[in-house]
Amino acid sequence: MKRILAGFIVLLVTVLSGYAQKSAPPAAMPPPTTEQSAEFLQAADEVLAEMSKLLSLPILSPLKKSLRSRDEIKAYLLQKMNEDKDAAKRYADQKSMEKFGLLPKDYPLEQTLVKVLTEQIAGLYDPDSKEFFIANWNTDADVRMVMSHELTHALHDQHFHIDKWSDAAKPNDDAELARDAVVEGSAVAAMLDYILRGKGSVRDLGELDASMLMGDPGSSPELAKAPKVLQDELLFPYTAGTTFTQRVLKASSGWPDFHKVYENPPVSTQQIMHPDLYLQGIVPPKIALPETAGLISAEWKKLDENNMGEFGLLEILKQFLTKDRSTSLASAWSADRYAIFENQKNKRTLLIFRVRLGSDADAARFFGAYSELLESKYDMRTNLMRRPNFFSFDTPEDGVFLRCMGTDCLILEGSSRTVFDHLTMELGWPGSPLVPVKPGEPRVKVTMFPPVIQFPVSFHAPMR
Repeated sequence: MKRILAGFIVLLVTVLSGYAQKSAPPAAMPPPTTEQSAEFLQAADEVLAEMSKLLSLPILSPLKKSLRSRDEIKAYLLQKMNEDKDAAKRYADQKSMEKFGLLPKDYPLEQTLVKVLTEQIAGLYDPDSKEFFIANWNTDADVRMVMSHELTHALHDQHFHIDKWSDAAKPNDDAELARDAVVEGSAVAAMLDYILRGKGSVRDLGELDASMLMGDPGSSPELAKAPKVLQDELLFPYTAGTTFTQRVLKASSGWPDFHKVYENPPVSTQQIMHPDLYLQGIVPPKIALPETAGLISAEWKKLDENNMGEFGLLEILKQFLTKDRSTSLASAWSADRYAIFENQKNKRTLLIFRVRLGSDADAARFFGAYSELLESKYDMRTNLMRRPNFFSFDTPEDGVFLRCMGTDCLILEGSSRTVFDHLTMELGWPGSPLVPVKPGEPRVKVTMFPPVIQFPVSFHAPMR
């Protein structure tokens, strides 16, 4: 259940709420209680035929369609959300977002998503039942525009099986979000072409500012008051996806060639945000986290290991830095990998985050910025240690560490210096700076055998 038009914004329920393996057959929509007007059915058939011609995709099978009341669509939406529920994944997503500083601790994420997604439903296409619904309160002027978007999904589903196609990116969240941007962005672009028919096309327009297509956020109060990261991630497939689609259409013969994107899908949000990278076939490298087996005790359970991508990194940076600075830093993203652990006794979390930047200079800039970010993120800090490529401090829960070598940076939040040093050794990095001895601390006595002499020895970090 992924395509739900809210207002005239199709909101993606599974972006943040987890991804499920269905254990039961999908629910069927009950027969409509609303009278099905001949005008609606005729309009749906006409728009479907027009979209088939516009997209160069023949209609392969009849399409179920119906007018539905607000209560019917809302009830069906909630039922589909329950079917799609994967509690473990959703829990891991929430804990990751909290640890990255994207959400407050114990934020009511699921309740907020339900409110946002059921706020202004205008219509939806359900790939499970192959049925198109439209709300019976839309104005005549809006109905065909809503249809053009949703019927694009229907045609793409008939030809490319969009749910299976999106699921093929699992378990890489960044890659799945990139595919969702193709699905939703192409539907927005097709809707624009439908509106412009006879007057031009998306390919003829200058570079789109897709955020202007989203209208006034105040018209969706629940969306407007949701945390910024939820707003951004719910809208990303439509804003960035539309500009990506336009760029691909301009670089080809248009819609007749768009099937090539489904055959060769983007693998990261970076390719969506920078379409020329996709068109040039430039893909981010895969990087691995250092081995943690035997290093992190059994009381820590790994909740997830995944990728943030350029979009995810941008969202993290924007929580603590200016937008322009965040955008500049995130654009240097090359690859990343993170793992989130939870202590089964006290429910504390531990985060390992490895980021690769485009150059050594980019990594140096990232080090400075992320140091600031960590200081802003943790109010209570002690034992702060700052070196040219090493930064750490203690919190009431545990230590926070950041180190960069070459183009790579490693962040550990919620563990000890011993663990961090082992992780960097796994990466083949040289030893970290020594921890300085504080004035007044007891000096370490070393006894030589056979006992010849006893003398105090102090360990000091070298001056930098």
